[in-house]
Amino acid sequence: MSDVWTDMRQKSIINFMVNCSLGTMFVKSIYASSFIRSGEKTFELLDKFVEEIGEQNVIQVITDNGSNYVLAGELLQAKREHLYWTPCAAHCIDLMLEDIGKISYIKMTLERAIFLVGFLYSHTGTLNMMRGFTSNKELVRYGVTRFTTSFLTLQSVFRQKHNLINMLTSNKWVSSKWAKDAKGKRASDIISMSFFWNQIVYTLKVMSPLVRVLRLIYNEKKPAMGYIYKAMDRAKETIQKSFGGNEEKYKHIFAIIDKRWECQLHHPLHAAGHFLNPEFFYKDSSIKFNVEVVSGLYQCIARLVPDIEIQDKIINELSLYKKAEGLFGNPMAIRSRTTLSPAEWWNLFGNSTPNLQQLAIKILSLTCSTMGCERDLSIFENIHTQRRNRLEHQRLHDLIYIKYNQALKARYNLQNGNDPISSQDIDDSNE
Repeated sequence: MSDVWTDMRQKSIINFMVNCSLGTMFVKSIYASSFIRSGEKTFELLDKFVEEIGEQNVIQVITDNGSNYVLAGELLQAKREHLYWTPCAAHCIDLMLEDIGKISYIKMTLERAIFLVGFLYSHTGTLNMMRGFTSNKELVRYGVTRFTTSFLTLQSVFRQKHNLINMLTSNKWVSSKWAKDAKGKRASDIISMSFFWNQIVYTLKVMSPLVRVLRLIYNEKKPAMGYIYKAMDRAKETIQKSFGGNEEKYKHIFAIIDKRWECQLHHPLHAAGHFLNPEFFYKDSSIKFNVEVVSGLYQCIARLVPDIEIQDKIINELSLYKKAEGLFGNPMAIRSRTTLSPAEWWNLFGNSTPNLQQLAIKILSLTCSTMGCERDLSIFENIHTQRRNRLEHQRLHDLIYIKYNQALKARYNLQNGNDPISSQDIDDSNE
């Protein structure tokens, strides 16, 4: 995994990490301020890192979606015939949400909600009054770190709809100095608009399914590679159902989703993960006849398994998986299809097909995002101080190595206790 970050002193730092079924581990970082981050230079750095880790240990190189990384990934995939480069799925979905947010009426709704929240939080008096009406429930303030926070802002405003209306129509508000202020009047006008609330409902219907996919991708303890393909299909189905199948209300949204999915997010690894996930494979008999999914599986077999004899053995073993024979038909295996993570399920019940088992565990243990690179970046700010810059370089590297991995481990252990897309859980220094 790799991602670039620029600190508050405009120093560019490229992080290199490894991810496996046990989580993410920071390996090293390099200063990138002294050279131009072209596609060729980025490829050179990624290629050297793969060499350090050992190509035989690498299945996927995952990066953000910058143009230099796209070119570097394509060059790396061309040189290293037995690994894949994939763009960060979380970044792709965030870009989907950002594209949706550019639609004129959605953009206007977001701007009004952001203004409303910003106004309430800009004065101690208005903030205390709001907390009195909401029973100390807070609104989510928009953060520029990630477009997804705009969804959280809308969601929190909508949840407090009646309390906010009661506040801005109360005698306490009418008699306050803010009711006569120009910004206060605008806030009152926004609250009283039925169109504003209707557009919030529309926007939440569109964004909510995609945000759920984003939360799924960010779950490190349950790798998303076996789920993302189906998750995107379910997101579109949910949007369709929420508008009663009225295509006019969502066809332009689907066009935005499909554009990002086809050019950036759709990948053979995602298709193979879908095929090898027992929860979906045995529930939907059409998967084994889906040309797109089966083609993705065969591409992964050809690329990730260099030995032709083992490729043939995997093809032969597929029939046992398809027919649920051998250990796949064991009652415990059947009950565990939906309760165990796909990789764990294959580890327990895939012994009848050892070659296919090894491939399935490799694919289903993969992450879909560079989250490990994007979080805990304040570590660099705390360590790369003016005073500590006088330290010997290796000592600085060792400090970062220990501190970063401590933070990664702590976050991994708290995986179920925080919201990965909440602005409160995003590092302040995350650009």
